[in-house]
Amino acid sequence: MIEIFTVNLGERSYPIYFGADLVNEVHAHAAALTTAGRRFVVLTDRNLEAHQAAAVKAMFGAAPVLALTPGEETKSLTDLGQVLDFFAAQRLDRTGVLFAVGGGVIGDLGGFAAAAYLRGIDFIQVPTTLLAMVDSSVGGKTGINLSAGKNLVGAFHQPRAVYVATGLLATLPAREFAAGMAEVIKYGLLGDAALFQQLENTPLTQTSPALADVIRRCCALKARIVEADERELAAEGGRALLNLGHTFGHAIEQVTGYGTYLHGEAVAVGLCAAARLSQKLGGLTASDVARVEAVVAAHALPTKLREPLALVDLSAAMARDKKVRAGGLRFIVLKTLGGAATQSGIDPAHVVAAWREVGAA
Repeated sequence: MIEIFTVNLGERSYPIYFGADLVNEVHAHAAALTTAGRRFVVLTDRNLEAHQAAAVKAMFGAAPVLALTPGEETKSLTDLGQVLDFFAAQRLDRTGVLFAVGGGVIGDLGGFAAAAYLRGIDFIQVPTTLLAMVDSSVGGKTGINLSAGKNLVGAFHQPRAVYVATGLLATLPAREFAAGMAEVIKYGLLGDAALFQQLENTPLTQTSPALADVIRRCCALKARIVEADERELAAEGGRALLNLGHTFGHAIEQVTGYGTYLHGEAVAVGLCAAARLSQKLGGLTASDVARVEAVVAAHALPTKLREPLALVDLSAAMARDKKVRAGGLRFIVLKTLGGAATQSGIDPAHVVAAWREVGAA
């Protein structure tokens, strides 16, 4: 059974399709583009090309495909140039369309390339990882990393459609599934206490009967937040809440060179650091912090740094975070388990203490 959920953004509105197998639906969309005289290309990574070759061929036939090296390091200026050259070599015009088929790296990079090429062409997300399904494929944030920091270059460019085929998760490596669970836990913490309790009671796995429903639930929560604050301009709260754990997590990724930790693994440590910071600010109790760490650990995610990282380096990375305003860093903190808020002017000593408690040196 296929379900459709609409992200309501006026003329930029688009559907999210949910189903176990959406090969026929994606193929029909691609065929309709061809009938309309619109060229399309496919961007993916080599892992997906190897493990889902039959599905890619069934969806797109003989369409041009560019497969990039898997991993966060691919969200780079070099690879952006390669994607743009691919578009040009395939003679895409302004009616051209990109299908981004893969995880968050492919969606972020491909979406940004689509936003930049000819000042903007359409793109369609076909997420194949849990992290991309519940988070990065929805909302129109696209971008790449710089050596100075995570996602410092990008654009808001909404997809024209998102196809969430949960059957694709069957071949997802366990580590990648766990990384996606960090974003699911994040949604429970920031706005769905019942979801957090559900994860406490029964950890989610790739074979859980509840998996498809949880994915839809996370997409719906994100869609509501994006609809209210599409470009993250709210003075307080708004879309910034989706970065719970990410201020810490992005710093971990930047300091370790984007290769040591998967994004979700860094976010998992970041969620634990944010919980500890929230406790110091009076929002959470020690018992609440323990519950957060227990849920993170139950989903095979780290609660602390694997090896100590220098506090001076982590602090410098945080200072370059996108959420810096007027020279000050805004944190997303928890007022309760299931309720988050943005907060500025936090005593740096509290931040340092939170870092030290998750293993910074």
